[in-house]
Amino acid sequence: MEGSLVVVDSSAAASLRATAAAAGRRRAAGRRSGSGILSCACSSRGTPACVPLDTCRCTYSDHEPATRATRAPFSSFGRMPRAANSVVARVNGWDGGNNGSHGGWTTAAALEEDSSSVLEAREDEYGGMVVDADRLPSDAAAFARSLPVSLSYWKSLGKKGVWLKLPLDRSEYIPLAVKVTKHLPDVSQYSVAGSSSCCVNVMLLQLDDTSVQEGFRYHHAEESYLMLTYWIPDDEPCLLPANASHQVGVGGFVINDKMEVLVVQEKYAASSLVGAWKLPTGFIHAAEEIFTGAVREVKEEAGIDTEFVELIAFRHAHNVAFQKSDLFFICMLRPLSSDINIDETEIQAAKWMALAEFMEQPFVQEDHMFRKISDICVRRIRRRYCGLTAHHVVSKFDGGTSTLYYEPESSGDLN
Repeated sequence: MEGSLVVVDSSAAASLRATAAAAGRRRAAGRRSGSGILSCACSSRGTPACVPLDTCRCTYSDHEPATRATRAPFSSFGRMPRAANSVVARVNGWDGGNNGSHGGWTTAAALEEDSSSVLEAREDEYGGMVVDADRLPSDAAAFARSLPVSLSYWKSLGKKGVWLKLPLDRSEYIPLAVKVTKHLPDVSQYSVAGSSSCCVNVMLLQLDDTSVQEGFRYHHAEESYLMLTYWIPDDEPCLLPANASHQVGVGGFVINDKMEVLVVQEKYAASSLVGAWKLPTGFIHAAEEIFTGAVREVKEEAGIDTEFVELIAFRHAHNVAFQKSDLFFICMLRPLSSDINIDETEIQAAKWMALAEFMEQPFVQEDHMFRKISDICVRRIRRRYCGLTAHHVVSKFDGGTSTLYYEPESSGDLN
């Protein structure tokens, strides 16, 4: 058959299958008795009632209403079995032929007349649509009606990507979005029931589980919302950007005038790090600079105030937490205080350790990455290495202020 419709629940699917099967039996019986389910000029001449337009012998004027209907963004199947109307209406925006639509599916003209059916959205700079999360319909039924109508309308305008942000208090909309149909049946070669003088194609509904497969896709989630995306064109690859691929961590190398390094023992650590003394580390927050994240982590874990000196090195790893890549930046920090006050929820202990003792730890000597990081920090202390300093710059590329890290004209001094 030429396409499929989507239903939400299995009971509705069973009902539609039964209805479609009964319609098929009545259609067969009608042909044996010399009449179709809905008659047209072809059936009176012995032609089956369900025929493609290119084989029907009716005049063009007989098909003109149907031809116009198939030009709409969401075209009509034809007259649906009555039992199917209510199910399809609440899933795909089918209105049963009311509100001025052609045979039940909302047309572009009808959409323009009833703009309230289209979700509130703004156009982004790439020709996509961003749905206004603050102006979503107040109930699930209204959302289920508006979503396919909106996609149809945006498709008629040539839009491509759609961003749908669902707040936590609208989580019941999620299954409606992920199950909205993307592929409507191709009815361009068939006539549509609009009057008794045109050909009719009563299409069987394919209602297996594969029908529900092309709705909105999950993009990313935060504590208060879920972001979903939808790519409208079927003949173009999706160009919407993927979710963030990296997490960013920082470590603070804090060394005082006595050549002592600030180290911590974490309360919860991997088996290979149990009992090891390591640098204070953590993840940066959203919209937080790398160097300010390092200063904050040291303060939170050990209670030491510091100031940023240089970005010494960074590590890039893949398939870390949640199969994301990981960027880990080592910052050299100058201590501004000395009294340690640990965060007992995360840290088992903290202390100032002699640099030589820190370097001689087995986990540093036996791990190539830790040993290399430690060597670089020692070279920086001896002024044989120069890291990167932070500079605020403005770029027309993004129109805002950002931080650019680069080597200063002359190496800095810890003292």
